[in-house]
Amino acid sequence: MPRHRFTDTRERIEKAAIRLFAEKGVAETSVRDIARAVDISEGALYRHFVSKDELVWTAFEHHYVAFTGRLDALAQAETTARGKLAAMIRGFCDAHDDDPTLFRFLLFVQHGQLNKLAAGTPTPVDAVRAVIERGIATGEIPGQPPDVATALVFGIVLQSATFAAYGRLASSLGSMSHRLVTAAWAAVTSV
Repeated sequence: MPRHRFTDTRERIEKAAIRLFAEKGVAETSVRDIARAVDISEGALYRHFVSKDELVWTAFEHHYVAFTGRLDALAQAETTARGKLAAMIRGFCDAHDDDPTLFRFLLFVQHGQLNKLAAGTPTPVDAVRAVIERGIATGEIPGQPPDVATALVFGIVLQSATFAAYGRLASSLGSMSHRLVTAAWAAVTSV
């Protein structure tokens, strides 16, 4: 099989699996479900991924690390802690609105996958924490434990994403981004 066809099939498998994992859950999605969604045999799927666990991990690691790079780039384009944090929160909202299925997948499977990341692998939490830590160091954000401030930001943003995933929010996260930025900034500056 030519290399590009192998890669195309692998990408189709990953995309279908992410959709099924987000819709049904990882435990409830079988290899047979994924193979049917891509219109290949289970054996063909196993030529691309050794197991369903490997498929979950590969998709999670790839997209999670890539999202960290996206957040870092957004932060680097800004000069203040507030600007950096605002750009990152808008980045979360845009990622959710651009591909809610991928966002739900990352949100829902992270707890079973984070412990598999190699030490030192950059994560979205690290990216946001670095901005907060620098903001504290420069005095833009009042002194406080950076992990507490980071948790507050993630609570505001990810709980909103969770509500959206379960249909409790009628609007896109992008339409709420200003409120999320305002709430997050208030949370980290109201010490």
